[in-house]
Amino acid sequence: MRPTTLLFFIGILVSFSACRSDFETVASTGDLTFSRDTIYLDTVFTNIGSSTYRLKVYNHSKNDITIPTIQLGKGLSSKYRMTVDGMQGTNGKIFTNVDLLAKDSLYIFIETTATIADANPTDFLYTDQIQFDSGENLQKVALVTLIQDAVFLYPKRFADGTTETLPVGDEKIDGFYLDENDPVNGNELQFSNKKPYVIYGYAAVPSGKTVTFDAGARVYFHANSGLIVSNNASIHVNGATSTTDKLEKEVIFEGDRLEPEYSDVPGQWGTIWLTNGSTNNQLNHATIKNGTIGLLIQNNDGTTTTIKNTQIYNSANYGLLAQNAKINGENLVINNAGQASLACVYGGNYHFSHSTFNNNWNSSKQAAVLVSNYILGAIPEVKDLTEATFNNCIIYGSYSNEMILNKKTSAAFVYQFNNCLLKFDNTSNQFTTNPDYQFETDAAHYNAIILNKDPKFLKVSLNKFNIDETSAAFAKGNSAYLIPLDIIGNTRTLPPDLGAYQNKPFPK
Repeated sequence: MRPTTLLFFIGILVSFSACRSDFETVASTGDLTFSRDTIYLDTVFTNIGSSTYRLKVYNHSKNDITIPTIQLGKGLSSKYRMTVDGMQGTNGKIFTNVDLLAKDSLYIFIETTATIADANPTDFLYTDQIQFDSGENLQKVALVTLIQDAVFLYPKRFADGTTETLPVGDEKIDGFYLDENDPVNGNELQFSNKKPYVIYGYAAVPSGKTVTFDAGARVYFHANSGLIVSNNASIHVNGATSTTDKLEKEVIFEGDRLEPEYSDVPGQWGTIWLTNGSTNNQLNHATIKNGTIGLLIQNNDGTTTTIKNTQIYNSANYGLLAQNAKINGENLVINNAGQASLACVYGGNYHFSHSTFNNNWNSSKQAAVLVSNYILGAIPEVKDLTEATFNNCIIYGSYSNEMILNKKTSAAFVYQFNNCLLKFDNTSNQFTTNPDYQFETDAAHYNAIILNKDPKFLKVSLNKFNIDETSAAFAKGNSAYLIPLDIIGNTRTLPPDLGAYQNKPFPK
């Protein structure tokens, strides 16, 4: 085609497109279809914006149509807001003359920010609807959000624009000290079960004070947030046995993203940090989920940190990281950590009974249990491990060797495993002559070890580590190490099962 002819046709096309408004449409007739008839925006905290949710709108007809109005039922007063195919409309509430091609679709994105006062006082639901067209052609999609009132704890912002910080070594982090006489929240060292708590930054327990969590308390941490128990301070988690799946008496620590897709995402917040010098720390019936390090315990003042009936799940680095600490643990369940579910390093003194340590992190070379008496580069580099005792425990997971012992001979390394089920599949024979892993012949360190047998947990992906009578851990415990009740309050029989759970038949 000659250049002049090509330019002639291009000119005709440009002229034609300039003469038409875009495309010819007819009015919609109420025949739209939707990807969902109700949008559940899940649970949000009062005055905190929700995630963005999507609705797809379809025009299955053969005609290009114009939808006269797409609007929120409560109009400009609605606490919801939308974008329609990238358009903002009037304050994100009302859109007029929205075109939709034949056999095509458009996207609507919905968010909300509401307070507890906006919700229905009987069920705390805030509702509205997206209305398409009107009169005989009116179509609706319902919007539903559960609003939770909460106590918000966060660093103060000063007049010069700076934010309150906490000293951590030679650095400072965003954080604040909990105040037992706060003019707004009252006693911030007493966490009740009346409302959930949302923490921004690191909340620290002042020296000489104790932070207490009542049974049923719920604590949600924002990203890069956590709890610090300072020198000469204490934490008491006073959870109790629950009778329903709602864990109504458990004390739960997790991230503040409440959408279902975040329910098992590791690394959403920082850690609960029991610092060097903290004292008389006690945790009972706690659930710690989705942190970077679930629980970090450093050398304290010599008192024992007691941890009972506690679950730690989905930690980006460690479930429980102890550095030269002193811990007594009963009925612990720790699963899924990027490095180790339980890491007892830099020496210390540890005693665990009837506990289940598992690691199913989706990678290789993670461990369920790591024990060592040194940290490379520390000063001093080694410290005595005066005790690491595991009685009636399960140590298992998806990797071939789920227990790692790292020691330097320049410091004490005392360990003992009694009546434990261990996964240590020495397939490459690299540990055959290692004196630390002689499970069958080293009676000084290993007694009644069950090696590489499947405990047959109920559902590892759901953190259900219950066992039944077919488990290799069934009735293999020693009554000398008996903890009478299991993690959920069931009475153990004799001989006891290994791990944190007393066996029961699985549901069909």
